[in-house]
Amino acid sequence: MAQPPPDVREDDCLPEYHHLFCPDLLQDKVAFITGGGSGIGFRIAEIFMRHGCYTVIASRSLPRVSMAARKLAAATGQRCLPLSLDVRSPLAITAAVEQALKEFGKIDILINCAAGNFLCPAGTLSSNAFKTVMDIDTLGTFNVSRILYEKFFRDHGGVIVNITATLGTRGQVLQVHAGSAKAAVDAMTRHLAVEWGPQNIRVNSLAPGLISGTEGFQRLGGLQAGLNAKVLASPLKRLGNKTEIAHSALFLASPLASYMTGAVLVVDGDPVEELVTQPGWWLRPGRARLASSSGEKRLQEEEGLTSG
Repeated sequence: MAQPPPDVREDDCLPEYHHLFCPDLLQDKVAFITGGGSGIGFRIAEIFMRHGCYTVIASRSLPRVSMAARKLAAATGQRCLPLSLDVRSPLAITAAVEQALKEFGKIDILINCAAGNFLCPAGTLSSNAFKTVMDIDTLGTFNVSRILYEKFFRDHGGVIVNITATLGTRGQVLQVHAGSAKAAVDAMTRHLAVEWGPQNIRVNSLAPGLISGTEGFQRLGGLQAGLNAKVLASPLKRLGNKTEIAHSALFLASPLASYMTGAVLVVDGDPVEELVTQPGWWLRPGRARLASSSGEKRLQEEEGLTSG
């Protein structure tokens, strides 16, 4: 059985780390990571920094990324610049990119990891909620990529890794908004790879499956019994973890993937998401109403939205 690398569930750095790749694989590179203050984005920042990279981690919450930056710098000894931005705001992105360039003089790698999601049946999903997820995931990815292209990549080359999901390749209940957004980003990856390749810019997607220790996985807590049975029936008999996704991002961002562009690297161990592709598990009294009300309410509180 394949053994996973160590990980921690919280947004904390690994207590110890053993290099599988050369420790200087990204020596003196600079990575700009949206959504870098928590979850997969946080672990990507840590693993990059443990391989010699400087990082810029960006999120709407400056207190969150500032705390994350302190943790990352203390654990790795590398510089980490925390910045506040909304990926839907070109002006905010431009200011953040310019600040990063002023601080480091260059940006070599862009990791688009900012995302918004919740569970909700399509029949009760408001147009505003659907649009918000599309705006954060899809439009946000385009906004950051285009502005960084304009400000630096066009003249110097670079690497873009878009963090998507296997939601974009197979149907799943309660996720029409997120699946549509991620599928659009994967299409964007292929188009940008073709258009920007001549300027020495590689663009790839990384599509994780169910990953433990993430907010998205925690929202499936009610499925624990069925999920455990499905995991035991999968080839690797376990879920993936954030460190494994970070290692995959490290590969795509590094010279190891120098002849790889326009690809979607699926890292799911086995499609355990099939557990939730069938609607029967969800159609129990109250569950659909709960997802619709709690998920969209949370989104509305964060975005200031109203239904409709």
